[in-house]
Amino acid sequence: MSPRTARQATALRWTGYVAIAIMFAIVCAFLSNWQFTRNADRSRQLALISTNYDASPVPLRSILGADGSFDPDDQWHPVVLTGQYLTDHTLLARNRAHGGTSAFEVLVPFRTIDGDVFLIDRGWLPPGSSQPEPDSIPTPPAGQVEVIARLKPGEALPNSGRSAPEGQVPTINLPLVAETSAQPALIASAYGLLVSENPSPASTPNALESPSDDPGPYLSYAIQWILFALMGFVFIWYMIRTEIRHRREDAEDAAADGRDIDSAARTEVPVPRPAAARRRRQRDQRPRDRDMQEEDALLDELTPR
Repeated sequence: MSPRTARQATALRWTGYVAIAIMFAIVCAFLSNWQFTRNADRSRQLALISTNYDASPVPLRSILGADGSFDPDDQWHPVVLTGQYLTDHTLLARNRAHGGTSAFEVLVPFRTIDGDVFLIDRGWLPPGSSQPEPDSIPTPPAGQVEVIARLKPGEALPNSGRSAPEGQVPTINLPLVAETSAQPALIASAYGLLVSENPSPASTPNALESPSDDPGPYLSYAIQWILFALMGFVFIWYMIRTEIRHRREDAEDAAADGRDIDSAARTEVPVPRPAAARRRRQRDQRPRDRDMQEEDALLDELTPR
């Protein structure tokens, strides 16, 4: 291989190294931006919880408006309703993660004195002792009740298309709940997580947990992807630097042996590194040293004293 061809091959190889580093950096930048986006979304959620969760309750219609529309910025805001539970239309939302089990959430439509039908999630129940369904469902207070609940938007239908047994729903999708509970007038934009009932019943489902205030690992993940991109360029720089050093050492070793590095490459004879060459010369020298010592000993014996 001529010197020019060798230089071209080296330049092509180094260009490939840099191209790999650039592609890796692009992928890392995309993943980092994705994590920054998730961190921004989580920050907005935490700000919403901080603003709305402990706010003073307001009438339902002051938030939903006449057309029943729901602004996502009103999520978690408490509302107060007066009316009665439609206990005969109670449903269970299945496969809800509570208490380390696949629990059930108790969904009961509530008719206000203004005629609105609004869904209240009264809490969760564990599976029964001998069957998947809860052993019993606590009954809501009868008659007129004042309820305070926090607003949440309805959930999407499951992508898997899974269904649920009679009296249950696979998710809190409000149009599905309206159809399953035979309450076509049910408000379909939001439902309420129970905070309190007045009068209080003798027993209630387990209270739903407060939302987590954990900001999540998204910001740290975003920074890690940036560091990975930089490490890719550092690694390529190290590989190129190492190759340059090895070529310089090979050239020095070839010069020390009185040979040209390019002629050695053309004959495809591997050029030893300086350290390897020194070790080889030391190994070759050991037999000669032993022979000289034996000759000296023999001469000493033959020399008259």
